[in-house]
Amino acid sequence: MSAGGARGARRRTAPVWARRRAPGWRDHARSLLKATPARIALGVFTLLIGVFTILLSLPAATTGPERTSLTDALFTAVSAICVTGLVTVDTGTHWSAFGLTVLMIAMKLGGLGLMTVASLLSLSVMHRLGLAQRVITAQETRAERLAEVGGVLRIILLTSTAFEVVTFVALTPYMVITDHGIGQSLFLGLFYAISAFNNAGFVPEAAGTAQYLGDPFFTVPIGLAVLVGSLGFPVILVVVKKLRTPRRWSLHAKLTLTTTALLLVLGAVGYLVMEWSNPQTLGGQGLGSKLLGAGFASVMPRSGGFSTVDVGAMTAESRLLTDLLMFIGGGSGSTAGGIRVTTFALLMLSIWAEVRGNPDVEVFGRRIPHETIRQAIGVLVMSATVVFLATFLLLRMTPYSLDQTLFESLSAFGTVGLSTGITASLPTEAKWVLIVCMYVGRLGPMTLGAALAIRSRVRMIQLPQERPIVG
Repeated sequence: MSAGGARGARRRTAPVWARRRAPGWRDHARSLLKATPARIALGVFTLLIGVFTILLSLPAATTGPERTSLTDALFTAVSAICVTGLVTVDTGTHWSAFGLTVLMIAMKLGGLGLMTVASLLSLSVMHRLGLAQRVITAQETRAERLAEVGGVLRIILLTSTAFEVVTFVALTPYMVITDHGIGQSLFLGLFYAISAFNNAGFVPEAAGTAQYLGDPFFTVPIGLAVLVGSLGFPVILVVVKKLRTPRRWSLHAKLTLTTTALLLVLGAVGYLVMEWSNPQTLGGQGLGSKLLGAGFASVMPRSGGFSTVDVGAMTAESRLLTDLLMFIGGGSGSTAGGIRVTTFALLMLSIWAEVRGNPDVEVFGRRIPHETIRQAIGVLVMSATVVFLATFLLLRMTPYSLDQTLFESLSAFGTVGLSTGITASLPTEAKWVLIVCMYVGRLGPMTLGAALAIRSRVRMIQLPQERPIVG
């Protein structure tokens, strides 16, 4: 054997460990691109939360000389990125102009969706989207085809900005008239516009929003912005494109709009009846203020988080109604949380079909696949489990009642931001429970729904069938 052949043999028989090399940045990048959308979303959300926690921890972010504690900074960052609105420090007095600006940026990013923002940046710089990025962004934006992702992203950015501008234009002159000053009015108008459309619920004024009870110049623009934002971009895009032909709207749009309208009416009537004579909420108001207050209160559990009445002073029945509305939440693909109105609608339709003995779930001339009903049941069970665990832990960690702890847990999971007033006084470990609840509430149903949608498989061999007793 020649020398070259011997060397070749030695190379071929060299141990595996000798031929391996340390992974470089290109290998890590390839691994990241091959990761599942759920893992990428979790990673990006976690990274952004860390960045905004650091920014809110800076001395420049507060009005006082002391820096914000790590727990409070993290709680606020998670609340802003997850567009929740729950706070452990007073937003209007604790944060400086820099801190409020950081909150606005966090709310905007969280409302658009972080993968949407990343894809928009990629489009602006590279003028193209890779296949992996298209798949991930399509899941977040609910685009029907991968080829539509680029156009959907641009429409989402333009639409959200347009609604925020309209809200800003509607609020700013009113702020000027109410003696806030030009500069402050511009800042407040912009902050409220971003907070409302993205369903964040942060309030930059020390007096809160209770001062606007029965005021149509504030409650109507804010309520409309929250309502439109809670519908979701898939619904907004369909309505904008086919405004004059409702019959051609997608089944998702029809279900979302119909269920949302039904919940709004039932919620407003419920609040009006249960708070009509309550002197601490609507009891001392005129008819117009009562109607506006009840309507505004019905919109906010979608995920808005603003409140013109003291939630802690509401009747127990009203808080229970709010619990239900917060758990249902808003539309899929929106800034709202909860199990989403389409999930709730599908579950109710499934029950109705079972009561009538129909083998299929049908609505608006369409049949719902059984796999979709299973996904809805999965989201319901997972969401109920998270709320139960969070409530159980809060009961163990705090002296507060089941009514209060359940409300806080649902508000955190539904990314709503309404509170009975106990959030700021919670111990550190209870704040961490709500942090996890907000995080899971923002990503949980979305990632679970996507995971269930792609995990269906065909089994070649099936086990024998047997029916257990139900009920």
